[in-house]
Formats: sequence, C-alpha cells, structure tokens
Amino acid sequence: MFKNVGKRFAFIAVLALTLIVAACGGSDGDSESSGDNGESEGSNVGDGKSIELVYVEWDTEIASTHVVGKVLEDLGYDVTLTPLDNAVMWQSVANGESDAMVAAWLPGTHGDLFEEYKDQVEDLGANFEGAKIGAVAPSYLEIDSLEQLPEIADQVDSTVTGIEPGAGVVQASEEAVVEYGGDDWEVQTSSSGAMATALGEAISNEEPIIVTGWSPHWKFAEYDLKYLEDPKEIYGGAEEIKTMARQGLEEDLPNAYKVLDNFSWNEEQFNSIMLEIHNGTDPAEAAATFVEENQDLVDEWTADVE
Repeated sequence: MFKNVGKRFAFIAVLALTLIVAACGGSDGDSESSGDNGESEGSNVGDGKSIELVYVEWDTEIASTHVVGKVLEDLGYDVTLTPLDNAVMWQSVANGESDAMVAAWLPGTHGDLFEEYKDQVEDLGANFEGAKIGAVAPSYLEIDSLEQLPEIADQVDSTVTGIEPGAGVVQASEEAVVEYGGDDWEVQTSSSGAMATALGEAISNEEPIIVTGWSPHWKFAEYDLKYLEDPKEIYGGAEEIKTMARQGLEEDLPNAYKVLDNFSWNEEQFNSIMLEIHNGTDPAEAAATFVEENQDLVDEWTADVE
C-alpha cells in the first residue's frame, strides 16, 4: 500500500527517497515499494518508479488523492502521499520537491497561490467542475442571507467557524463577515475536521452555527444545509478543482502524467468515497474499493497508458 507521510516528516521522507533512488539507480528497490501494490496484480507500467502526490487535508483532497494514488500504485508505481498546508503544497510542486497534486481550487480559493506559482507548475486542467465555497448553515437557521448577519449576532457570538488559517474560503469569509455583519464579527479558524465536528454537534442540539463551507463535501449528504446568500459576491462564482504537476513530469514519468491528465469525476462519484471515509473507512481502503467498483472510470483515466 502506498505510504502516507505526515507533514512534519515530509522533508525527511523526500530526502530519504532521493538518497535511496540515487543509490539504487532508480530500480524497484525504492524505499516506499510494497508487496501488495499493482505489480502483484500483473501491472508493471510504473516499473517501481517513485511518485509523490501532495494534498491539503480537506475531505475532498483526502479522497481524490488516495484514489489517484491507488490507480498509480496498481500500475506499478511506488506512490507516496504527503499531506501539507496549502502554501507548502503549492511550493512543493512548484519547486519540484513533489510531483503533482489534484487539489488546486481555482479561481478563488487558491487564486493567490496560483498567481505566485503559475509559471513554475503545469496546469493539467480541471478534475472536478462546479465546486463552490461560501458561508454554510443548518437549514433551521433563521436567516437565509449574509445581509441578515446582524440579526443573529448574539446567537452565534458574532462568529463563523472556519478551517485552516490562510485557506481561500477563510479569507473570503473574513472579508464577508465584516462587510455584512460589522467589525465585531470574526472567523474562528481551526481545521476541516474541527469545523465538521462543531457543525455536527450544533446540529445534534439544534443550535445556531455558521461555518465556512464548500462543495462537494459529505456534510451536504449527511445534514440539511444551506449556503447563505451572498449578494455582493464576495465568495465569487463556481470553482474548479484542478490538477497541477511539476515541470518535467511528462518527460520523467509519461504514463503517470497521462493518468493525472485524464483524471476527472463527477459529484456522485466524489461524494461516495468521501462518505465512506467520513463513516470510518480508512482512506486507502476506501480508495481501493472505489477503484475496484468503478473500473470503467479507471479505464478512462488509464486509456493512454502504454
């Protein structure tokens, strides 16, 4: 099974891989090789070559990165999945420290990072279209528009529950709460998991809450939620989730590049694996099941592989 490297050890892992590959001449003796990968199933397109995918630890990116990683693993690649913060993820691909990501939310969420690194990465296009960000609340909340924030300031302590600092949806929310609610409003940053926990607890008790939200996301299947209207369009329009690769990947790993270039799916497919993971299935196990049950889709992603 591919290895998932924690962000604290990402640099060490990359350095170790570099040294081992140099010593072994790029053979299938790479440090992250595994006996139960795609090679054991008869595919050796990757010939044990190493590839590292990076991602931010959002539910969408955990799901998509593990699925792509499993497909590459089944082709015989030695796959490493590394979770990183937003900015470090982009920097890693731009600097060639990692190979690719399927986690670029554009044009809004990662817009500033794309502008900073767009000349250092290769844009492979959208792997999901129709994504959205905004302020999300349970359907029972008394308001339907951000313009009504002052009406419920006391109920939610003039606070929107957010995710990681620096995320595009957090930055947009910080602007939106002041614009619509006033200077007393704030976004309380935490993490994607902490936000989801707070949302679930509030709904269980039918308490008022507003969170930074995005779709696709399992919470829209789990709970009865609504986006608060944003007449000033501070959150922008529809988003795409795009695939970005380091420069030179097509030459170095042409078949892996083809898979990444072909990778795309719809909301139903996306939500199905996110719900599996949310319900307690290990991401790698959920990805393996998804790949097994959606072979026609996988065949589309691997159609150009030689």
